Amino acid sequence: MKKSRFQLFFQFQFILIFIFLGLISCNRNTYEIVVYTSVDQVFSEPVLKVFEQKTGIKVKAIFDTEETKSTGVLNRLITEKDNPQCDVFWSGDPMRADVLKQKGITESYNSSASIGINPVFIDKDYHWIGFSSRARILLINTDLVSAEDIPQSILDLTYSKYKGKVAIANPLFGTTSFHIAALFAELGNEKAKQFLSDLKRNKVVIASSNGDVKKKVSTGEVSMGLTDTDDGNEAIKEGAHVKMVFLDQNGFGNLIVPNTVSLIKNSPNQENGKKLIDYLLSVEVEKMLAESCAQMPLHKNVPIPESVPSLDNIVAMKVDYSAVAQQSDSIKEFIKQWLEQ
Repeated sequence: MKKSRFQLFFQFQFILIFIFLGLISCNRNTYEIVVYTSVDQVFSEPVLKVFEQKTGIKVKAIFDTEETKSTGVLNRLITEKDNPQCDVFWSGDPMRADVLKQKGITESYNSSASIGINPVFIDKDYHWIGFSSRARILLINTDLVSAEDIPQSILDLTYSKYKGKVAIANPLFGTTSFHIAALFAELGNEKAKQFLSDLKRNKVVIASSNGDVKKKVSTGEVSMGLTDTDDGNEAIKEGAHVKMVFLDQNGFGNLIVPNTVSLIKNSPNQENGKKLIDYLLSVEVEKMLAESCAQMPLHKNVPIPESVPSLDNIVAMKVDYSAVAQQSDSIKEFIKQWLEQ
């Protein structure tokens, strides 16, 4: 039976639609990429824009909020495990990246751009690779704390002379949660719980974020607070009377917090994902982040501003990132109860 011209016309229209949809799909895979990041948008977005300009690959970025730093996009990635929408996870710390590895959400990618980065900042299975780092520091208001009264260890913050004078961001989120989990791994559960209990009895001030810690120290609402080097550097640039202190230099060391980048397993745009990872691990990006937010490069001989500390001059805490990732889950209920005390 012959088809009418009407039938042939609509059959032809359907063929054109399928070809068009196929071209859109091909174009999306060729020219797009989706990245989730817990790094502040003001610092991460310019880097992604330069990548777009250099490659012509359109980047769709999903950013965390300051208050739920690192947990928002992390939970989204876990929810999307069986139907990944993201290609690359750019994390502000290795703990979140290792959580995703343990849940089978990321896959191995050994980028050649990681050559020259200390292996301690690279997952042994290449599920994440570290680059530009921050450090956890004690930010001191120099108008309120004399040189001889500056704590030398994080454990000193429980001393009675610092009662009500110390701030810390909510330890369920961001680098603070990483810091607390690392302390549990370093000190053991009993000593770490005792430290937090003593800190609470000493009336530690719980801030909403690291940026809020910086603000409270800068304005003199508290005398000192635990935050990150990028926040400390911002306070100094703003003219606040503050000083950054690296703690436990004669003990277990100061926590270093590298950025990490991971390739999402079975993501829609694998090849573009690898291109973005290669770019984020480049010397060019480390230089950009050193200039924009005082991050410390992990590659050697990267030109940096004088205000950026050198990792060569810091005694770093030795961290088993896998153990810290596991620790973060096991202490979550304790931290919630601690906050409610």
